[in-house]
Amino acid sequence: MAAPTHPTPSIRFGTDGWRARIADQFTFENVRACADGLARYIIANGQASKGAVAGFDTRFLSDKFAATVADVLASRGVPVSLFDRPAPTPACSLAVKQLGAAAGAMITASHNPAHDNGFKVKWSAGGSAPPEMVAAIEAEVYKVLAGQAPAINAPRAIVTNFNPVAPYIAQLERVVDTQRLRDAPLKIIVDAMHGTGAGILPAILKGGRVQITEIRSEHNPAFPGMQQPEPVEHNLAPLISEVRQARADVGIALDGDADRVGIVSEQGVYFSTLEVFSLLTHHLWGRRNEHGGVACTITQSSMLDRLAGKYGRKVERTAVGFKFVGPAMIANDCALGGEESGGYAFRGHIPERDGSLSGMLFLEAMVMSGKKPSALLEELHTITGPHTFRRIDLQFDEAKRDAVAARMKESSPESLGGLGVTSADRRDGVRFNLAGDAWAVARLSGTEPLVRLYAEAPATAARDRVLTDLRRLLGV
Repeated sequence: MAAPTHPTPSIRFGTDGWRARIADQFTFENVRACADGLARYIIANGQASKGAVAGFDTRFLSDKFAATVADVLASRGVPVSLFDRPAPTPACSLAVKQLGAAAGAMITASHNPAHDNGFKVKWSAGGSAPPEMVAAIEAEVYKVLAGQAPAINAPRAIVTNFNPVAPYIAQLERVVDTQRLRDAPLKIIVDAMHGTGAGILPAILKGGRVQITEIRSEHNPAFPGMQQPEPVEHNLAPLISEVRQARADVGIALDGDADRVGIVSEQGVYFSTLEVFSLLTHHLWGRRNEHGGVACTITQSSMLDRLAGKYGRKVERTAVGFKFVGPAMIANDCALGGEESGGYAFRGHIPERDGSLSGMLFLEAMVMSGKKPSALLEELHTITGPHTFRRIDLQFDEAKRDAVAARMKESSPESLGGLGVTSADRRDGVRFNLAGDAWAVARLSGTEPLVRLYAEAPATAARDRVLTDLRRLLGV
């Protein structure tokens, strides 16, 4: 009899967990396989008694998928703390840390389109599972899918429902002086983008001089009026309009699972994610006098290097994904960590992206400096010089993935957009460092069939020339 063949993996954990289209690949059967793989990993490491956390967002059937995860874990003898309501992904990570759990599973597709859902794994430190943990869990999932996983005989464990929002809010209030924010005469517009961040900032800032208005705060798994619940400029027209009409001081947007942030200035101008993270870095080093450097991905701004030179700090760069950034923050005792997608983490909290905390620290920068967002950006550019950034996402045929990846690996141009290439970093796609603090990155998305092209340069014309040449170089 021929040996059974290993199935083609239908579940692949990417930059941050596994994501797929609901009812296509994201099915209850596959979610059970993921939960079974997680349970087997926990058991193999002798941590079943520590239990696990199962959380969910506002997407279609997320609560039912999370209940399925809890059922599978409990059936393997792993006690489970299960969300009793939708909550931000960082609330799941925080719960894992505070409860001393072995791991967590968060049902969310984060900023993906409405038809997707996902399975994120959290580790005991309170953040995205590091690469070696992800690889081990993925191997267990493949065994389950192939019917090669050995039987587990264990008494059924208990599933306990709990409110994840209250301890999460309490934690945010410990990290930031919220009374200082409440006392400030600011007018703030928050765009919850129909996701799990709804109600968080109003609950924290109520009762003071702050005027806070929340839009798109009702949970809606269709995420109407946007391509996907990602706080980027083309999705934030309602927020930009509301900031201008209300003459607000700032607009804060949160993505679908509230681990990312978008900022709109008092003028209704969207700040790029690289500008926001650089502003927060300047705030933590310059006003808070935080020690330690910054951990960030290869797609983060060169403004960070200028700031590090000014304040005598270090920049630790990683591949894309908080499964790399979080561990780098811990290993290097960094004050903060961040990636280009708008996800930022801060020491004293968890090594995990947190959109609400990022928004609160941006407000703190405004209050401590006495400046509005546009003045904060002007101040930053007096230190770093002007920088402009753009990212282009291009869909491609999945069958061509290997060919595109090969071109990224092999390409060695002398210049891009008229700027000389000074070095190349190929740990995740390729980053070309260019003359004059400019750079370009090409990489394959770990969660979607997309080629992502990034460029930063002092001027928009140079930036766009770099992107044009990069696209031509890769044939995409």
